[in-house]
Amino acid sequence: MDKQDDCVRSAGKTIGGDAVALLLLLLVAVAARFVTFGNPVIGFDEQFYLLVGDRMLDGAVPFVDIFDRKPIGLFLLYAAIRLLGGDGFLAYKLVALLFVVGTAFAIFLIARRRTGSIGALAAAALYICWLNFMEGEGGQAPIFYNLPVAGAVLITLAAIGRPERVRSFSCGAMLLVGLAMQIKYSVVFEGIFLGCALIWFGWQSGQRGSRIAWSILLWIGCALAPTLAALAAYALHGHFSEFWFANFVSVFAQKRGAVAVQMTGLAVIVGILLPLLLLLATAPRVATVQQPGAERRLLGGWLVAAMLGVLIFWRFASPHYAMPILPPLLIAMAPALDGSPRRRILALILVGVAFGAGQVALALTERAKGGAAAARAVATAADHRGGCIFVYDGYPALYMLTHSCLPTRWAFPGSLNTADEANPAALGIDPAREVARIMATMPAAVIDDYPRFDQGNRATRAVVDRALAADYFLSACVSTGPHRVRLIYRPLAEGQRQPSGACPTAAALGNMSGRPAATRAP
Repeated sequence: MDKQDDCVRSAGKTIGGDAVALLLLLLVAVAARFVTFGNPVIGFDEQFYLLVGDRMLDGAVPFVDIFDRKPIGLFLLYAAIRLLGGDGFLAYKLVALLFVVGTAFAIFLIARRRTGSIGALAAAALYICWLNFMEGEGGQAPIFYNLPVAGAVLITLAAIGRPERVRSFSCGAMLLVGLAMQIKYSVVFEGIFLGCALIWFGWQSGQRGSRIAWSILLWIGCALAPTLAALAAYALHGHFSEFWFANFVSVFAQKRGAVAVQMTGLAVIVGILLPLLLLLATAPRVATVQQPGAERRLLGGWLVAAMLGVLIFWRFASPHYAMPILPPLLIAMAPALDGSPRRRILALILVGVAFGAGQVALALTERAKGGAAAARAVATAADHRGGCIFVYDGYPALYMLTHSCLPTRWAFPGSLNTADEANPAALGIDPAREVARIMATMPAAVIDDYPRFDQGNRATRAVVDRALAADYFLSACVSTGPHRVRLIYRPLAEGQRQPSGACPTAAALGNMSGRPAATRAP
């Protein structure tokens, strides 16, 4: 009876400690991300995801009415967020915050198997703080899929050494991987690793012959089920070809960017992760909590799989691509933050420094990209007055901020204005022809950017320049950073007038409009 009472008390302490840890992580997340809540233009990608989710509620079908390569699950998530009401910008940040806290809590639970509660909690808090260095302060795709992947790892850990659990638990783990893949397909590398680990654990638990074969088929089926369900839904509605092209064909025709750009981005990512990697090197080999070798190998393999997934895709222009590395890296590093008073003090100092530095990083990012005031100033200047605006280069959020219709299926600016997408096979259309078609419809406003993107699509740029010179005048210029200006052009039919704001000179703009009087020096 005494042993039973001890077990109950121990379980109660664990639950109580977990609740406190979850509350602390929630408070850290709110404090770390609070300054972003009022900014509708954090990242171009998430602005576009919200736009697609918004238009889905009006009947638009991703891949059919709006082109992108992300899986339908990500857009369904953003469409559900739009159901929460408001303008959507705050809602998606709050939902993203909950996903961040959930992932951090999963890191805490896993890391606690390697080390003490202090180190595990510090690792979880560092996940929240480190996201601010990696453009993860909002709703980028990894913010959402890191949670189901971490959940899959937790379930897999629970099945190790328990033969009676392997088959059923593995189905749950693989289903979570499948859901994560419907947020972004790059999860497949972590999923393959977990699948192989589960096969090994199944073999270790005594599964042989047809039994292990059926288990493998079952686990693969669970992992593929969400994607197959999405494909079947599109096929039933006559849109199989659009789904197949956007999800599995177009990406292979997309360019990977200049080598110098990619290598610079990779160097930035390594620099951001370097402090954590250095701490990992100092972590004690024996954790404060004994951990089976199978668990250590699983967690180490997860880290390797996450790194390979980032490297194989060879996209480093934004540090958010490396966010999947954070959970397994922080779990591996957690023992370095516990085990002695000195290490625990280091944990507190590191979390405090990371939190403060993260706030500085957010302030610098907003200064460079612009914030709420700048975005709304651009939206006011781009008032569509009944027609569609065309964001050739600028915030995708402008379509929502102005309540404008979309002038094209390829509404994400990067689809039509970057060299990476210049191949017609990447989009299913010739981007220059599509831009010519858009400009022929005389958009109510055209939004451009200065200075021009040096990796831009020259063919579409030439089309826009000709149309602006013939039919538009520079109406307003809004500074969205110390070295960036958003340019708003309006049709000449409205009557040419002096532009508002501090505009670059006509010479600096390449005399795009052909009308020097319509521009002025800053």
